[in-house]
Amino acid sequence: MSSVAVIDYGMGNLHSIAKALQHAVPEADVRIVSDADGILDADRVVFPGVGAIRDCMQALNQLGLSVVIRQVAKTKPLLGICLGMQALLTDSEENGGTECLNVFAGHVVHFPASLKDSDGNNLKIPHMGWNQVHQLKHPLWSDIPQDSRFYFVHSYYAQPDAAVVAATTEYPDAFACALAQDNIFAVQFHPEKSQTAGLQLLKNFLHWDGQV
Repeated sequence: MSSVAVIDYGMGNLHSIAKALQHAVPEADVRIVSDADGILDADRVVFPGVGAIRDCMQALNQLGLSVVIRQVAKTKPLLGICLGMQALLTDSEENGGTECLNVFAGHVVHFPASLKDSDGNNLKIPHMGWNQVHQLKHPLWSDIPQDSRFYFVHSYYAQPDAAVVAATTEYPDAFACALAQDNIFAVQFHPEKSQTAGLQLLKNFLHWDGQV
């Protein structure tokens, strides 16, 4: 079985993600790595993240991993998760504005302060908990029923070019919760916390050759 590197840059539920990947495909060679060579040597790469985007980008730049991730994005299957997805866009308005990796064209913005559901009830920020994901065609949705529920925790969301949207979620309006472009797939939700559907997505990624 091919190897998968989970990028360790000090921000992310690394062991939870690594454990979920191993559970999804027991024979997979799952590695938590922080050095460029270890990332580039792997057949597939997972880019996780939690916390603030400014801290994320500072850590990536200090460790020299921004260049590595951009290189991976051109060469092998890459899965971005939560903050890892947001960091792949052009910029984020978090922390007063933060330049990101610009792998996907688009911006990351905060949910409006006064969100209400269809009954006029206030919706909480962050968007936290289970929500349905409406898929657009992509190999990583294989064997995952349409509108399956995944687990979210976020106050900011992506506004990408429409061409890269791979799934949407409503809160209360539809927003992009998965992005895809060539050999890159990225999700706002946490597949490692999303039970059966999340494990299936990780399994699909571990068997994906990067072709659409």
